[in-house]
Amino acid sequence: MTEESTPKWEGKAMAELPATVPQLTWEVLEDFCNLHKWLPIETCYHVEGISGQPGLVRYCASTVEEEGVGDDAEKTTTIKWAKEKLLEIDPIQRCLTYEIGENNFGFKSYVATMKVFPMNQDGSKIEWSFVCDPVQGWSFQDLNSLIESYLEFMVKKIELACNTN
Repeated sequence: MTEESTPKWEGKAMAELPATVPQLTWEVLEDFCNLHKWLPIETCYHVEGISGQPGLVRYCASTVEEEGVGDDAEKTTTIKWAKEKLLEIDPIQRCLTYEIGENNFGFKSYVATMKVFPMNQDGSKIEWSFVCDPVQGWSFQDLNSLIESYLEFMVKKIELACNTN
């Protein structure tokens, strides 16, 4: 008897930065342990490894309010966290790959690649792709929408930071 394997979730989000050159966009992404500056998370810091090298591990966390169950249920506050490990980084191709390790989001496996591409004369584009096992309590669309919203948030902050004089 063979075990049926659950298909992996695979998704991709893209966003354009029409006024930010690829090198500036890449400088944000390659700064692996400062993600909290660009995404709506509260903390991100270096745990182990050498900055800019495969094996680097970061800890990312945010406080999340969750609805209680029942008529008199109160909201509860939970810290959602993940340790993420840099697997590959290529400054020439402007791409990096990382995986989520220990976490309390429910990820059993998650590997993502972020790439920066040139766009037009002075712009750039970010592609964020991922492959993961299905996450209990989530739909694929929930995760894909979260990645898309995080990427849009990041792009707005990068454009603001890189194009303000």
